[in-house]
Amino acid sequence: MSTVTISAQDINKLRQMTGAGMMDCRKALTETNGDFEAAIDWLRKQGQKVAAKRSDREAKEGVVIAKTTSDNKTGIVVCVSCETDFVSKNADFVAFGQSIADAAIANNVKTLEELLASKAGNATVAELVNDKLAAIGEKIGVTKFERIDAEYVASYIHGAYRIGVLVGLNKEAAEAGKDVAMQIAALNPVAVDAASVPADVIAREKSIIVELMKQDPKMAGKPDDMLTKIAEGKMGAFFKEQTLTAQAFVKDGSKTVADYLKESGDVKVTEFKRVALG
Repeated sequence: MSTVTISAQDINKLRQMTGAGMMDCRKALTETNGDFEAAIDWLRKQGQKVAAKRSDREAKEGVVIAKTTSDNKTGIVVCVSCETDFVSKNADFVAFGQSIADAAIANNVKTLEELLASKAGNATVAELVNDKLAAIGEKIGVTKFERIDAEYVASYIHGAYRIGVLVGLNKEAAEAGKDVAMQIAALNPVAVDAASVPADVIAREKSIIVELMKQDPKMAGKPDDMLTKIAEGKMGAFFKEQTLTAQAFVKDGSKTVADYLKESGDVKVTEFKRVALG
């Protein structure tokens, strides 16, 4: 039995993250000692289709800004967080987020730490954040920073500054870059292709598939090694849904993203970054 006290706030947070019911969320958190990532896996192993948002839990409100250098060789995306949408929708706060993104480009920063220490006018970004915090009266901060360097980098901001995407390509292809960035914003793939999916993600998915098969009466008594082999076969569906190049192209479902890129001049995606508000 869990020794961690599960609060109503914790339950509500998991509900917002997954879309699961209140009692299921309470049970999941109890079974996993309040570990949210483990609780999401627990829900999935019970056969629930949860709406977990990978990497989208960094900030509740704020703005996400994606920008590239003038030569499109480098792109950055920053998340500037705040507590309320009243602040995040304010034009001054959006302009503040833009100024931080501009500082990242101007100072050629490579990490969040470098960005906070870099100059934006006469002050550092960290000092400007503190000044804005004092002026607004809300907790704000630069909570996420990503960078891509490639032969060509496309950037895209989705919605009211809620999702920012960078796509690195092997050649200049502005239209393809924008289309692929929109795809990434909409479908949130885990990797470019099957070969680039992290080993821990594959292991996690296989374990969930195996657990679900064990609950199937038709699979009763099957040895674990057989279930593991079957799970490996079922991973094809995961790769098709969750890797960029295998996904159906959102603008034309008759082709995959890989097909579209080939038709666009044999364009290849070298990497991508997607940052979203929770």
